[in-house]
Amino acid sequence: MKEYIEERAVEIANYIIENNATVRQTAKKFGVSKSTVHKDVTERLIQINKPLANKTREVLDINKSERHIRGGLATKEKYLHQQKENQY
Repeated sequence: MKEYIEERAVEIANYIIENNATVRQTAKKFGVSKSTVHKDVTERLIQINKPLANKTREVLDINKSERHIRGGLATKEKYLHQQKENQY
């Protein structure tokens, strides 16, 4: 594996852990695709630093279990915003 890929995988993992970031947030921050972030932290990182990979996996699992809540809140916010616009 190329060195810059290994470095990116470690940087991505540290960012996810420090910020409790989602895959989407991380992809946007690093300018890569969601697929790349996912592959870096689920496949490549295990070969590089297994404890870091496990810690990152914990954060991603929590994010995954909460995503339906965030989606619902986003939808609620959208309709509240639309309702305010219609009142004016």
